[in-house]
Amino acid sequence: MYFPVSFAGNLSMDNQHLIQPQKKKKEMRYSEELVAPMRAELTNAGFKQLQDATSVENQIADTEGTTLLVVNSVCGCAAGTARPGVVASLNSSEFKPDHLATVFAGVDTEATQKAREYMFPYPPSSPAIALFKDGKLVSMVERMHIEGRSAQMIAQHLQALYTEYCAPKTQAA
Repeated sequence: MYFPVSFAGNLSMDNQHLIQPQKKKKEMRYSEELVAPMRAELTNAGFKQLQDATSVENQIADTEGTTLLVVNSVCGCAAGTARPGVVASLNSSEFKPDHLATVFAGVDTEATQKAREYMFPYPPSSPAIALFKDGKLVSMVERMHIEGRSAQMIAQHLQALYTEYCAPKTQAA
């Protein structure tokens, strides 16, 4: 239990650590050698790798049309279902997002943080798949929606989103 500083005088010496400033945890990043093949699964499918906050902002805030943004990850559900599902959704869909982008959690930390700001109010999640239209978040697939589902199920869900948000609007006569 943490106590406000005003209660510090009532703490025993054993509990003084509760009010001491906490050291910031060292950020752990995955090596590029480890993630290169995981990045390639998406970049080979046409995704633009965003590696800093400015590139994320330019891709989302300043872009008309639809943008599919994948928060890539080293975890098993990213490898087994998220990345394959995303790629399959694009290979077999009549409608597709105008722009494809990705950030890598645990590697591109600045870019991932900025992307997650655009995904608010959803909590940080990786992997995750977000669909934006004209810079506004219109759909979010969180890790909890990826785990336990097949790549085919993810692909079908994304294709339904593409039909809803990426298909050209017909003009009324």
